[in-house]
Amino acid sequence: MQTGSGFFRKDSRPSRDLSVLLATHQASAAQRPLRWLDLMAGCGIRGLRWGLEAYPEARPDLELWLNDADPDRSSLLASNLQLLQGIRGVSLTTTHRAAERLLRQAYLDQTFFDLIDMDAFGCPNALLQSALAVLRFDGLLVLASTDGRSPTGHDRPAAVRHFGAAARAHPASWELALRLQLAVLAREAWQLGRGLEPVASFSEGRTFRLAVRLRQRLAADEESQLGLLARCERCGDQAVQPLLKLSGWRSCRCTDGQGKWAITGPLWLGPLQMPAVLGQLLKLADSHPDTLSSAGRRLLQRLQSDCGLPVCCWSTAELASRLSLAGTPPLQELIQSLQSAGHQACPSAVMTGQLRTDAPMAELLQQCVQHVTGDR
Repeated sequence: MQTGSGFFRKDSRPSRDLSVLLATHQASAAQRPLRWLDLMAGCGIRGLRWGLEAYPEARPDLELWLNDADPDRSSLLASNLQLLQGIRGVSLTTTHRAAERLLRQAYLDQTFFDLIDMDAFGCPNALLQSALAVLRFDGLLVLASTDGRSPTGHDRPAAVRHFGAAARAHPASWELALRLQLAVLAREAWQLGRGLEPVASFSEGRTFRLAVRLRQRLAADEESQLGLLARCERCGDQAVQPLLKLSGWRSCRCTDGQGKWAITGPLWLGPLQMPAVLGQLLKLADSHPDTLSSAGRRLLQRLQSDCGLPVCCWSTAELASRLSLAGTPPLQELIQSLQSAGHQACPSAVMTGQLRTDAPMAELLQQCVQHVTGDR
């Protein structure tokens, strides 16, 4: 396979592995023909891997659609996809249209897809409703965004434009960026009368990636997953409220009354991962040993261990700095102590050195002191 002169990142393989495993998982249960779309195909590596790795010959027919807006990639795509020619049950369509045009024409033609992979540059939000409108019920959307400044609070006017939300700097900035993106996806799905389930959410700080499942109907009380997160920069305290129950904010931990909440949202307050599905993907990878790289396996195992709840995430380094401690508390020991005290607690799968817990900040700080100084 030739990558050509276009943009290709070797270290993005874990995200491609996930896309292939999701396609394999879908194909393994399919009782009807499937149609998969790589909307921004580049050199065609995802579509090639879908056809060679994800689709077993014994299943119903598969239509592979690969689109790239740059017509100069035509010969490169044709060359790379030659390996798919002649595979029984697989048909191939390559196009060179603007993504919006392809999606709108698909809707007019009533052409629906079971899987859409949208590996976008910048913010993909302008394409979301068009993509969801041609995604079948229980279909999967795999989405990438390289817009890191606006959802992490470094370009607040752009966050208002792109997400219709306030975005503030936060130690768990990658996670908040993912939750802001999920909030936009949920609102677009709800406008179509559909429900949304996050399957996987992750980032390495440069690109923010999501895999979501579109449901025919909203789950019970799904709207309560949209809300706001508040953080006091002065004392570090955090609080969360769903929009449906929004009322006055409690006081933060600042004892002199000078604290001030900085609000981020609306954002997604629900789970970030589906551990059961991720576990199935890991099992599936055992019978497809060439599909999942070691980095991809580590990623899925990490995501499987953290569904994304509770919402509040805390950096152990920041907590130690606020307490002027000589070192940071051991993450696993701190988590075990919080669990023993009856709180929910687990390591964050999105950012290293962070934990999520529903413990009050006062108790969290006390536990940090005990684990660093040994004064228990």
